[in-house]
Amino acid sequence: MGSSLLATMSFCKGKQMDNQQSNTNFSPDGKLLPSWRDANVPDGFTLVAVGDLVIDDVLSPRLKMESPELIDLLQSAHVTFGNFESTAIDLRKFGGYPEAESGGSWLISSPRVPQDLKAMGFNLLGRANNHTTDWGVKGMRQTDDLLEKAGIVHAGTGETLAEARAPRFLSTSAGRISLVSIASRFEAMSRATDPLGQIPGRPGVNALRTTRYVLVSPSQLEQLAAIRDAQPKGSVRASIMASDQKTGTVTLFGTQYRAKPDIGDSLEFTVSMHENDLMEILRNIRQGKQTSDFSVVTMHTHEPGNYSDVPPDFLPVLARQAIDNGADAFIGHGPHRLRGIEIYKKKPIFYSLGNFFFMENTQQPLTRDAFEKGHIDPYAMTEAEFLEYKRVKGVFGERVWYESVVTRNRYDKVGNLKEIFLYPIEMHWENARDADRGIPHIASPTASKRILDTLQRLSDPYGTKISVVNDIGVIRVSDD
Repeated sequence: MGSSLLATMSFCKGKQMDNQQSNTNFSPDGKLLPSWRDANVPDGFTLVAVGDLVIDDVLSPRLKMESPELIDLLQSAHVTFGNFESTAIDLRKFGGYPEAESGGSWLISSPRVPQDLKAMGFNLLGRANNHTTDWGVKGMRQTDDLLEKAGIVHAGTGETLAEARAPRFLSTSAGRISLVSIASRFEAMSRATDPLGQIPGRPGVNALRTTRYVLVSPSQLEQLAAIRDAQPKGSVRASIMASDQKTGTVTLFGTQYRAKPDIGDSLEFTVSMHENDLMEILRNIRQGKQTSDFSVVTMHTHEPGNYSDVPPDFLPVLARQAIDNGADAFIGHGPHRLRGIEIYKKKPIFYSLGNFFFMENTQQPLTRDAFEKGHIDPYAMTEAEFLEYKRVKGVFGERVWYESVVTRNRYDKVGNLKEIFLYPIEMHWENARDADRGIPHIASPTASKRILDTLQRLSDPYGTKISVVNDIGVIRVSDD
């Protein structure tokens, strides 16, 4: 009998024994074993993660020449993740149009960008964000199609809400990776819905609806209630008044206020999550992990505002619940700036990884709406001049938007995080040509210190300690 046949028989016998063992361990009530939360990857499995990708054209040849170490870093991992915050279309063939409402601006990328991101090393992208439908559902569909043709797995969009919420799967040599992509910052027309009877579903993004409350002192709430009640009779809906009376809230001109004792003259924000959205999102996270070897969950949020380097109060709750439901990494982005890092149950939570590409200065062509929004005659200056004017006069004129990190996360075989390496990057904020701004390179020692000092400060409230070795941040997780 040949050796190959003997090996096959031995393998089959071993599988029968494994199956018999599995049957004895199978839970009789149909519940999965607790081990479903464990990853199943090679020891040393690596995930590289970055923040927002606001990129307008092909860049891999330039990065290979100017920042080969950055390309090497992106290509060194089993999985490389980013959030694609743009629409990849060819306007000559598009046939669509920019929507009347955008995510702030009408971001656009060359149709060559998806293939270029693949060449850089990206194989997993989040798609649920406030710019997904800048160019309508047609733009969303064409972008998703180009990403699929490039061989990049993406999640967070779909023809229905169920499809947008569903986990997507990347098959690698290290195992099957699931991704669920969520957005709490989205345009109203972007939110996907499911069909009902004769009514078709609506294409769009996996939206987590939230409600923001402004916390004020009890005396201030009384003043706000007096202003509400002084409005003309009938101008405030009876349902709003009834809800305010039931919950102790004051709703004034679309903003909801609540009292908080001992707050003084300051105010705070608190945000609650839509219960059904949360339930469905967590169910899809569980489903993703239960049918894969490693789970990534990603979240796009701007709350309480881009000005803040502290996440909204609902985000730590959501991130920890995602991990409780099987996520091996929670990756936040959206405010275009760094926020802190938490290690929860030996899993990383990145509250915001800022930007990786932030090429707002070379976005073109621009819509008429963009000029009108900036109160500028579109024939008074070139698009490049307008974009630089907008950057300097607008919110993105400071260095903070152009500094970030690339994270390299190493796990053991069951998905326990062992260490994180944080590679600081800068995006040509200072002493650069306008056309270079937003393109990343490894940060200088001076910039690295500034970036890592910031991350140390922001991560300290979560008990996360970051050491610095050769201008690289290091987080090590003990075996305890």
